[in-house]
Amino acid sequence: MSEVDAPPEPLLQELEEFLESHPETRFMDVFAADINGIVRGKRLPQEDFEKPFEKGANFCAATTLMNTRGEAAERLQYGAHDGDPDIRSVAVPGSLVPVPWASVPTAQCLLELQEFDGTPYFLDPRNVLRKAMQPFRDMGLTPVMATELEFYLIDYDGDTFVPRHPKIAGSDWDQLGVQFGSFDDLDDVEPFLVDLDNFCRVQNIPAGAALAEYSPGQFEVNLQHVDDPVLACDHAILLKRAVKAAAKKNGLAATFMAKPFAEHAGSGLHIHVSLVDEDGNNVFAGESEHGPWSDTLRHAIGGLAEAMPESMAVFAPNANSYRRYAPGFFVPATPNWGPNHRDLALRIPVSGDDARRVEHRVSGADACPFLVVAAILAGMHHGITNRCEPGPMTREREDVDYEVTLPIRWDQALDRFEAGSILKPYFGDEFHRVYGVAKREESDMFHAEITDRDYEWYLRAV
Repeated sequence: MSEVDAPPEPLLQELEEFLESHPETRFMDVFAADINGIVRGKRLPQEDFEKPFEKGANFCAATTLMNTRGEAAERLQYGAHDGDPDIRSVAVPGSLVPVPWASVPTAQCLLELQEFDGTPYFLDPRNVLRKAMQPFRDMGLTPVMATELEFYLIDYDGDTFVPRHPKIAGSDWDQLGVQFGSFDDLDDVEPFLVDLDNFCRVQNIPAGAALAEYSPGQFEVNLQHVDDPVLACDHAILLKRAVKAAAKKNGLAATFMAKPFAEHAGSGLHIHVSLVDEDGNNVFAGESEHGPWSDTLRHAIGGLAEAMPESMAVFAPNANSYRRYAPGFFVPATPNWGPNHRDLALRIPVSGDDARRVEHRVSGADACPFLVVAAILAGMHHGITNRCEPGPMTREREDVDYEVTLPIRWDQALDRFEAGSILKPYFGDEFHRVYGVAKREESDMFHAEITDRDYEWYLRAV
């Protein structure tokens, strides 16, 4: 076979097959997630479609380090003081899908970031997660995981942002109360949920159950378990994009802020994770003196508890993140653990042996899924290899006093992150340093702002 007749490379073939099925495609959105889990990229015209599928497209290297306002960190060399160089971006296999909410035929695909010599770009959160996964691969173990994301649908009442309250049928009266698990609340936003389901089906996002959560206007969507943590996190950031698009289509807005309303529950990113060996056996299954799970699970929980203080800057990456940690809303502030108990940071859900797992309940919905899971896997591997003990177990139905032992203020969390020793080898020394510097600068910028609350509390009184 001549070079001219040679079959296309798999990525290019994926593009060709997509365009055969969707020849009317006019634009393509290509993007990667930054350290806040916000997708950033560009919209390509038809003549540039092949670039990320062939030799790779240029991509601004500092994009992954932007703060939530889309600004480069002045205290870092990257972007601000190195000439803002490009790196190479390549399409993630299998991620090319239509954008069903676009006004003209549009596609989208995820990007993975590389140096021009093909080595993984160490500041790409996807690559940080891959690095953190490698020790388990070396042990012949595969993490199986899924995410649960909570969010609010919000309205603007002419003065401020408010949760999208359900209405009493036949009236404009707000339905008061939490109404957890209400089907009326789901019915009230049925057009949004139908659009979201359609979007997820078109984009191969394995969305499962939808639930009216513990506050008005708050919902949760569960994603299905997969045996690739990177793919599970891809699903999470794609779900966020789809949720916001479905909300906009229905005249609403959606937010994944950790605590958008002081009087209502915060929004979390809960991670369910188990480990299987090369024969597909769940190594968390078994029996121990504590319950129907293995010592391996107990040690994994011990490592998660030990790593949690220095991981808080990842689980709670923004100023608003720390407003979520408060009693009465099932948001733990100490690394407690046990079976079937939602007041705990590390919960063992009711399941059979095949699905024995730990649910990590500390992270906010505003966090970057790739970095959250990297920190979780780091803690689990640390615990298993060092046979860490998690401390006393909380029994099912046991009354739990709200206890604060974790750093639940931003600067305290950054102090623990920077001084920590567990995460650094899993994240990589330079990424660990860079993340701390970038977040410290963002914290300093936020706390330097003079807000309306300053004037309300102090301007006249003092």
